[in-house]
Amino acid sequence: MEQLHLNKKPKVVIIGAGFGGLWAARTLANQPVDVTVVDRNNYHTFLALLYQVAAAELDAEDIAYPVRSVFWKIPNIQFLLAHARRIDRQNRRIETDIATLDYDYLIVGTGSVTSTFDIPGVAGHAFFLKTLEEAVALKNHIICCFEEASRETDADKRKALLTFVIVGGGATGVEYSGALAELISGPLVKDYPTIDFSEVMIILLEAAEYLVAPMPENIRDYTVRQLSDMGVHVRLNKAVAEVTPEKAILKNGETILTHTVVWTAGVRGEDLPADSGIPVGHDGRVPLRASLQIMNDDHIYVIGDLAAIKEDQRVLPMVAQVAIQSGVKASQNVVRQIAGQAPEPFRYADRGSMIAIGRKAAGVAIGKRTFKGFIAWIMWLIIHLFNLIGFRNRIMVLTNWAWDYLLYERAVRYVFPSKTPAGSHVRSCADSTTKLK
Repeated sequence: MEQLHLNKKPKVVIIGAGFGGLWAARTLANQPVDVTVVDRNNYHTFLALLYQVAAAELDAEDIAYPVRSVFWKIPNIQFLLAHARRIDRQNRRIETDIATLDYDYLIVGTGSVTSTFDIPGVAGHAFFLKTLEEAVALKNHIICCFEEASRETDADKRKALLTFVIVGGGATGVEYSGALAELISGPLVKDYPTIDFSEVMIILLEAAEYLVAPMPENIRDYTVRQLSDMGVHVRLNKAVAEVTPEKAILKNGETILTHTVVWTAGVRGEDLPADSGIPVGHDGRVPLRASLQIMNDDHIYVIGDLAAIKEDQRVLPMVAQVAIQSGVKASQNVVRQIAGQAPEPFRYADRGSMIAIGRKAAGVAIGKRTFKGFIAWIMWLIIHLFNLIGFRNRIMVLTNWAWDYLLYERAVRYVFPSKTPAGSHVRSCADSTTKLK
């Protein structure tokens, strides 16, 4: 491997350009350190709106922003497009797929990945919602299901094509269920006049007794009512035992014939720490000291979804605010260490939680106060627009939202990119429908 040489300032490497990594790097801007941000993608993804890409409401480019553009005015920060494979703690070195990189201090924020809980068939046959590629693939698949259904003459096959199962009643599952219901009841009704939309079924499965369990009870109840009013079949205390290309099998023996299982039931920490010999919990997250340093190594910090941060007898949730605040504190502690001072403990400032269910329907909890309906929806819109990176992204998202709100129209419901080569006689849904059969 090539060896990357930096100058003699303390070398800080940040692995991951998510919320935690970006805010960690920004905190080190113009400090007496050299910073290298490493990520396998050259863009930051605003994950909170990923489900809207999968529901044809936003373009993938609307929620992505080039990492290099974030740092181009900051001389002490550079970016390396690479996949970090292993951390060599003994030699303070990171092995990537293109180079090795030495560090004096390391901040690891590689985030989380989908957890299948080793349920048979999930990895091979379910659709996930953790990356832009997965969101685009799911959007393409949904549209191809309707294309196939518009031509299918067998009633049972058509019903299976038009049955969509979302597994997991957390924020992602709820928000995608609502967005999919609005996509189907609005634009797709007009696009496919030959389809009997009474055959369409959206099923949201949750293994526990509540949707969005961390939210207050009144918002949980409101969420179930709103989704039911939108035509989503909410089924609580229903766990999946197996997924095949043509059905979802529940633990109670029930079988749902479907070609679409969207898996949002859980996440776990990304594999880099475990692959590097850093102790992790059963969920892949790294137990930490109060300072966000790993056990037995003062030079490595872990932030965001990957960090099992304990506070008030609980482990903090995998949300953007935890990532941002832990990223800032980790960098502040690095600066303190360089100055010969002891790192400070991390204290999380809970700014509340929110969930969007559909048009003019959302739930917001801030402290002991809760908001539902239109007011909560406006709060959700404003906060998400404010947190998007890049002026262009904000304008494009706002434009698409306004277009959808005023005209009940989704502007990006096309199957693209397609793997079909130019000049080919193969249909653009061929790859997707191969999976359906």
